[in-house]
Amino acid sequence: MKVKLMMVAAALAAAAATSGAQAADAAHWEYKGKAGASHWGELEPDFSACKLGKAQSPIDIRHPKAGPAAPIDFGYTPSAAEIVNNGHTVQVNLPAGGTVHLPGGDYKLVQFHFHTPSEEAINGKHYPLVAHLVHKNDAGELAVVAVLFKQGKENAALKPVFAGLPGTGEKHPLDGDFDAAALLPTDHAYYAYMGSLTTPPCSEGVHWQILKQPVEISKAQLAAFRKLYRMNARPVQPLNGRDVEVHG
Repeated sequence: MKVKLMMVAAALAAAAATSGAQAADAAHWEYKGKAGASHWGELEPDFSACKLGKAQSPIDIRHPKAGPAAPIDFGYTPSAAEIVNNGHTVQVNLPAGGTVHLPGGDYKLVQFHFHTPSEEAINGKHYPLVAHLVHKNDAGELAVVAVLFKQGKENAALKPVFAGLPGTGEKHPLDGDFDAAALLPTDHAYYAYMGSLTTPPCSEGVHWQILKQPVEISKAQLAAFRKLYRMNARPVQPLNGRDVEVHG
C-alpha cells in the first residue's frame, strides 16, 4: 500500500492539483486521432496505466450496491480563484476552497474543471457537462466529487466563470471570491468507487464520488464551453469487478 501510494503521489506531484493539466515535458495527448484516448498508453512509459490499468475511470454506473450511511460533509469556503485554459479543459484553481470529509478522511479542495459530455455515465446516459472537483489529502491521495449538469436555466454559480472563459494557454483571476458550495445540488446522495485520473498518466488510487442529482446549466453556457472544447471526455472504461456503491 505504501509503495502504491508513493507511486500515485509521484505521478501526481505536478498534476494532482491540476488533474486535467499536461506537464510541460509530457507527451502531447488529445481526445481523438493518433494521440487520442485509445492511444494514450502508447505515447510514453509514464502513461502505461491508461492501457494496462485495471481500475480506470470513467465508468458507466449500473446496478450499484447499497452502501452504509456515509454522507459527504462539505466544508467549502469562498476563495480567490484563477481560471486556466490548459489546452485540455477550463480549470478553476482554488487556493483556499475548503475541505470535504469522506469516509476515508479529510481532503482539501484544490480545483475543479469541466468535461463535455460527462465522462461518467449513469445506466448508459451521459449528461451534457460534468464538473470534477479535485481534492487532495495530506498523504497525497486524491478524491474527486463529480457534479453532473443537465440543460435548463442559467447556472448562477458558474456565471462569473463562463462570462470570460480564457483561450488556450491563457489564465486570469476571477473577479471576486468563488464558493464551490454553490455548485452542489441540494441532494448529496452519491455513487462511490475506486478509479483513476481520467487523463494521462491515468494514475489509479483515486476515490470517486459522483453526485446523483444533476444541476442545471443553460444552453448558452454550454455553447460557451463547447466553443473551446467540443468534446473532451475519455470513453468509459471496464469495471473489472470493482464495487460501485450508492450512498443516500
